Amino acid sequence: MGTSLATLSLLLTAFSALSASLQPSTAAMLDPGDFLALQAIRNSLSDLPGSHFFSSWDFTSDPCTFPGVLCSSSRVSSLSLGPSLGRLHPSLSRLSSLRLLSLSPGRVSGPIPSSLSLLPSLLFLSLSHNLLSGPLPPFSPSLSTLDLSHNLLSGSLPPFSPSLSTLLLSHNRLSGPLPTLPSSLRRLDLAHNNLTGKIPSLPSSLELLSLSFNRFEGSLPPLSGLRSLRLLDLSFNLLSGPVPSDVFELPLQELRMQRNLFCGVLRPSAWVTIPVVDLSYNRLSGPVPVELAQTQRLYLNSNRFSGRLPEVFMERLMSSAMKTLYLQHNFLSRVEISPGEDMPASSSICLQFNCMVPPAHATCPPRGGSTMARPASQCGGRVYGQG
Repeated sequence: MGTSLATLSLLLTAFSALSASLQPSTAAMLDPGDFLALQAIRNSLSDLPGSHFFSSWDFTSDPCTFPGVLCSSSRVSSLSLGPSLGRLHPSLSRLSSLRLLSLSPGRVSGPIPSSLSLLPSLLFLSLSHNLLSGPLPPFSPSLSTLDLSHNLLSGSLPPFSPSLSTLLLSHNRLSGPLPTLPSSLRRLDLAHNNLTGKIPSLPSSLELLSLSFNRFEGSLPPLSGLRSLRLLDLSFNLLSGPVPSDVFELPLQELRMQRNLFCGVLRPSAWVTIPVVDLSYNRLSGPVPVELAQTQRLYLNSNRFSGRLPEVFMERLMSSAMKTLYLQHNFLSRVEISPGEDMPASSSICLQFNCMVPPAHATCPPRGGSTMARPASQCGGRVYGQG
């Protein structure tokens, strides 16, 4: 999905900026405590097959020249470990000047050492795509970036550092409610967990928010203050109530709220310019708002929309300004389309299983089913033809 690629790009940018700020030592010998800590860390890990990351970690030479090790003033300031298997050693906490700790995707298992919370200067921690398990330990209050995504972590979320700007914990087994979020947070990805409860107030600094594939419930908190938000993904939850009109006014590139329990009539207050809007598989009703015709990809299928589809939707599809319009499995009764007009190859519309017979050139994905129209008994006793 585009979410993960955008998040990875942002994370790499933060990593590069921090790495550039850490200058290697050219003088003093490495601190003895850091030397022993690196030995213990090396002994607890081994290279994955095909990797030779640790082959040059020869402790008869200067450890500050090892791959992944960066020193400053005789102390280890950055440690980037290659693809490994084994466990993280508690001696990591001896690296008291460590500002950056990362681990390449591999098969490192077991718990995250609770002693990591003792590192007073740690700014960047990335241990994603491994097999780490157990609860989340508390972390240093100086931490700015935390990426523990794609592991086997479980338990509840601890209070977070007030200085966090990036928090990535997706694809784990975390449960319980979402605690108060730091006011400095810019990127939050907790997708694919088992988190529950209501979504709390969100910091206005957010640029990316993904809470999909959890069990959040209830109505949404106020969203109008999120003026920097570019991605909002709340899909596959148990959220309910009406969709707030202010969500359509956010400067989003993607709005994904499918597979929830949202209900009622959509009431955008102005033309919606969000490129991708997915509100499918909810309980939304009433007419399809004309204000949604400015989107490029619109998914409203599997709801309870009814009435006539405004002409402007077909006009934009025919001009290729709109690329995708999915309205299958609703209660629509009419769509305006010229019988001889061909749909551009770049545009796609699906109208199956409504209270009308869809146009012949309305193509649907295979999962849309083969039934063209609803039974008349579900449509007030009548199924309409298009025109």
